[in-house]
Amino acid sequence: MILAEIAAALDAHVEGDSTLVIRRAVHPSEAEGPEDLALAMDKDLLALLPGSKAVAAVVAEGAEVPDGIQARIVVKRPRYAMAGLLDVFEKPVHAEPGIHPMAFVAPDAVVADDASIAPFAYVGPRARIEAGVVILPHVTVGADAVIGAGSLLHPGARIGERVVLGARCIIHPNAAVGNDGFSFVTPEPGSVESAKTTGRVVGTNVLIRRVNSIGTVILGDDVEIGAGSAIDRGTVTATRIGNGTKIDNLVQIGHNVQIGTNCMLCGHVGVAGSAIIGDRVVLAGKVGVADHVKIGSDAVVAGNSGVGTDIPAKSVYMGYPAVPRARAFEQYKGLARLKRLFAEVADLKARLHAVDGVGAAPPVASSEPEQD
Repeated sequence: MILAEIAAALDAHVEGDSTLVIRRAVHPSEAEGPEDLALAMDKDLLALLPGSKAVAAVVAEGAEVPDGIQARIVVKRPRYAMAGLLDVFEKPVHAEPGIHPMAFVAPDAVVADDASIAPFAYVGPRARIEAGVVILPHVTVGADAVIGAGSLLHPGARIGERVVLGARCIIHPNAAVGNDGFSFVTPEPGSVESAKTTGRVVGTNVLIRRVNSIGTVILGDDVEIGAGSAIDRGTVTATRIGNGTKIDNLVQIGHNVQIGTNCMLCGHVGVAGSAIIGDRVVLAGKVGVADHVKIGSDAVVAGNSGVGTDIPAKSVYMGYPAVPRARAFEQYKGLARLKRLFAEVADLKARLHAVDGVGAAPPVASSEPEQD
């Protein structure tokens, strides 16, 4: 393609020769010739252009481009432009058309003519595979499941029975969607219930009975589930993930959880059962959310935070337990001042003892190691 076509896809403009033919988009140091497009949208990469073999580059607005570059695509928001560039130069997964003879597809499953089902995949009874779906090796699609048009299931993905995926969903390797929820009950109030209500362990778990999950999981359109993540089905109704939500690797979503649209849940997030998360919420890495908690739309929770109470919309929370950002900073500052405070109190006590005429008080041994 020519440079002008790439710029049009990015809604950007070209300065210089827009007719240059481009074959690849590359790091400036890896350019091999004039058909390579150097990606130099930050200052460190821009500095590599003088030694690059590329003659065309993508640069940020206002950048000073060195001599030797015959043309450049100028973009306003580099990170967003990068997403567009990677769409232009995308390398789709290899998928053979049709159903491979070494795949198992139940006789009553409905599979679109243009779907691709790879060797060793399993599609269960009455499952529906819509147009343009790609199912790679060792994927399991349970009975009565629906895989929406244009979805991509990577190797080892597990889609449980009755699970519904919207259009253009991406399920990465070894993710499991539609597991039974972690739900158990004791005949009499057990240790957990007494601990919650009284702060003491009164009951004992003599028998733990399983609570079956007869609900399902429903994913909206354009949902992405990272490798190794697990989403539990609802107890009676459905665990729901809204349109456009992106879930990173190794994330756990409990039963009955409701997650809104265009949320981002980063690696190692854990959301306990029946939590409700609004639209456009961001949970950074290793955030834990307690059961039945509500997080309002557009909230942001910093990494390693523990959410035990409801969070209002459009707020920033952090810490363990999670509190508003300003309050968390106050707590951190207070902790940093403790050493000096202890020293000042010890000095004050010594002065008081001296005034009383009984001499300085002996130092008090601390069981905690001193920290800077």
